Amino acid sequence: MVWRRPASGPNRRGRLVRVVLPCPLLTALALTASGGLAEAQTVTPDLFSPSRQSQVITPDSPLRRTTAEALDPLNSLRLPDADRDRRSSSSSMSTSQRIGQVPTYGLPAANGAATSGYDSLNRKRLKPKYYPGQAKPKPPPGPGSPVPTPPPLNASGQLRLSIPPSETASKPPLPPAMAGTIVGQPPRRRLKIDDDPFGAVGDYAGSFMVKTAVEVMAGYDTNPGRLNSPQGRAFYMVAPEFLAVSDWERHAVVADLRGSFTGYGSQLTPNADGTPLSAPLDVDRPNFTGHIDGRLDVSRDTHLLGQARLLVSTDNPGSPNVQAGLARYPIYTTVGGTFGIDQHFNRMQVSLGATVDRTDYQWSKLTDGTSSSNDDRNFTQYGGVGRVSYELNPAVKAFVEVEGDSRFHDLYLDRSGYARNSSGGYAKVGTSFEFTRILFGEVSIGYARRDYVDPRLSPLEGLLTTASLTWNATPLTTAKFYSDTQLGETTLPGTSGVLSRTYTVEVDHDFRRWLTGIGKFTYGTLDYQGDNRNDTIYSVSGDLIYKMTRSLWIKGTLRRDWLDSNLVGQSSASTVVMLGVRVQN
Repeated sequence: MVWRRPASGPNRRGRLVRVVLPCPLLTALALTASGGLAEAQTVTPDLFSPSRQSQVITPDSPLRRTTAEALDPLNSLRLPDADRDRRSSSSSMSTSQRIGQVPTYGLPAANGAATSGYDSLNRKRLKPKYYPGQAKPKPPPGPGSPVPTPPPLNASGQLRLSIPPSETASKPPLPPAMAGTIVGQPPRRRLKIDDDPFGAVGDYAGSFMVKTAVEVMAGYDTNPGRLNSPQGRAFYMVAPEFLAVSDWERHAVVADLRGSFTGYGSQLTPNADGTPLSAPLDVDRPNFTGHIDGRLDVSRDTHLLGQARLLVSTDNPGSPNVQAGLARYPIYTTVGGTFGIDQHFNRMQVSLGATVDRTDYQWSKLTDGTSSSNDDRNFTQYGGVGRVSYELNPAVKAFVEVEGDSRFHDLYLDRSGYARNSSGGYAKVGTSFEFTRILFGEVSIGYARRDYVDPRLSPLEGLLTTASLTWNATPLTTAKFYSDTQLGETTLPGTSGVLSRTYTVEVDHDFRRWLTGIGKFTYGTLDYQGDNRNDTIYSVSGDLIYKMTRSLWIKGTLRRDWLDSNLVGQSSASTVVMLGVRVQN
């Protein structure tokens, strides 16, 4: 083996180049140098010295010293004296002096690595040692991390909580206790956003939540009597409302009462030719709709249901049931009730109920001062209804509903000599659904039929369509659709009854929380079976509501109504304009 130092090149800096010759050549050189045959080497004591290192050490050996350990002054102080002397004098030793010494070959691994960064030996870098319980500083932020900004302080040096301007714009300032800006006080939890900030709050009466309201409107109607030759009149309307809902853990009672009275300043003008009007001279109309619903929870799956209802109204203007020569509309009342039971069988629900209703008409007051009896229009209805529904999934519930009833009039024969007693009912199938509170409601389709005792009256029958859908198109826009079918009584000679269908589309949009616009369109058909009369009704209306406070609203309404009949002289049209206020609690 021959050692030599290179004259130039990257390895010139204190490096020794080792040249390994084949074993025969090495033997020959040894013989030439000694001048004779080589003698056997004697074992010296330094061969087994602890300071003698092996010439072959793997790079990942735990015995290899790293640069950080070599630079550590504590480690250098712990080195043996012979090693310190040898390390300090190795650079100044000549070639002859290094003969017999343990050589150092090349640079050790990671010799040029700093104490931070990549470690080729996969070792842990030097870390500062902390006393037990000493606070350790946070590591510095990595590259790309935002520079932390100091918290804002007020003039007195205390911490100041900043609020984005968008959250305080156009809002009254809050006291510090409510805003959570008091030093040392935990921040207050923000209240839930009110979905209806201008809705009625209500008040508690015992365990009932009670909400009341009254609307006072005034306006002008171009044709209040729905005459073929319009006569306009100014009017006023007062509409009170009452709603009471129980707040009980079990059982429930709900009372919903709504009424209105529409009064006109003067009576209509009689025809110049002396013929009676198809509408009364006094067109004032009351209206009231109220019901009280109750539920008695017998068990978790069994409930007893009950309802009491009352309807007060008059015949609709333009209806053929309105007698000629009336001084005012006769008022009729319908009072009734339902008692039933609701039973759950896992996903299946069965509801059964018995119904009874009584309808009474006032006597008609004529323009000549006489009165006419309406006892032939008074009747009592008894019936029953059953419904079976099954929950297909939490959002869809299909049902089948069947109803049957019988009507008995106070007078067997009416004013035209027809027997109006009848029996009938309906059957329909449908489903109620709810999809993420965006689209929900109920829709059904079926068939209705009513048979009369008098053989001269043909059965009253037709397709039954009912629906009640709500679509929350956006957080500000809501679309609704309503559909209903009714089998009504009539006094026309030879006519069984009237099959009426109505379809209504309503769109509500909030321009602001305090400004709401409502658009509504209604289409309906009136089929007088047994007679050749068919009427079609249209109605387009727009409402604008300005909500000043929770208790006071300003409302404006513009509505256009059409009645298109296939009989000559029975069509009509009217325009209604109203403006008023709503006071609620």
